[in-house]
Amino acid sequence: MKILNVTRSHSTQDGAGVKIQRIAGFDGKSLDPFLMIDELKSSNSQDYIGGFPAHPHRGIETFTYIRKGGFEHQDQMGNKKAIRAGQVQWMSTGRGVIHSEMPLADAQHGMHGFQIWLNMPAKDKMNTPKYQDSSDRVLPSIINQSGAQLTALAGSWTESQQTISSGLDELAGAGAISDIWLQAHSAMYLDLSHYGKVLLYIHTGALKDSRHQSGYLLNIDPQAPIHIESGNQEVGLLLLAGQPINERIAHMGPFVMNTQEELKQAVRDYHAGKFGAI
Repeated sequence: MKILNVTRSHSTQDGAGVKIQRIAGFDGKSLDPFLMIDELKSSNSQDYIGGFPAHPHRGIETFTYIRKGGFEHQDQMGNKKAIRAGQVQWMSTGRGVIHSEMPLADAQHGMHGFQIWLNMPAKDKMNTPKYQDSSDRVLPSIINQSGAQLTALAGSWTESQQTISSGLDELAGAGAISDIWLQAHSAMYLDLSHYGKVLLYIHTGALKDSRHQSGYLLNIDPQAPIHIESGNQEVGLLLLAGQPINERIAHMGPFVMNTQEELKQAVRDYHAGKFGAI
């Protein structure tokens, strides 16, 4: 596995004081087609109880994955869904959405989840918003002979001559996301050479070399064979792949467009009530 560079997440807050670990790439290059990876991982409800009250978005896609606990999503399109452990939710915001994500009252023993932002190509940024989740099914997994497990969260994945599909195949930049869990002394080999960008975010434990541990993002050369291996402990990680969009980015808070004028128009439209309301 050829590692091009390594980024460590940093602590920050968002929403109503929710504590998260974040890796941002609004330069349009480092993570493209992805923009941001937020991880919420805490056993203290005070770190996330405030949730994410109603707020707008334009020009991006949001992808939420819950490993422990849960959130209730609500938006101006009429969707109101509880997203629980093992489930995902995708929203293509297009020309504009208003949504909220609030912790479920019955979620026990803390919270562990992710929200990932993807950039939308300029030609799609003013499309009609879309919403989809996996609350009606179990996401498919592959377990190889070494005991390593890959769960398809978005897109299709092939390992050990097995191919599985998540059922979420419309992410911008042909985005694909999986959660990989390695038992101690297990490994997974993947060929992702058909992608232009491959990122590996470690959320639990450390890889066999021990230099790369939870909170680290590895930018991987997709043209080299990808070999992920654990040592004496279990390891959990997200694997993100996609095709770079290679477009100029103008970013301000919840809006990601291509020019400053488009950002100003997004703010005007939001204040004029054109995004709707929950």
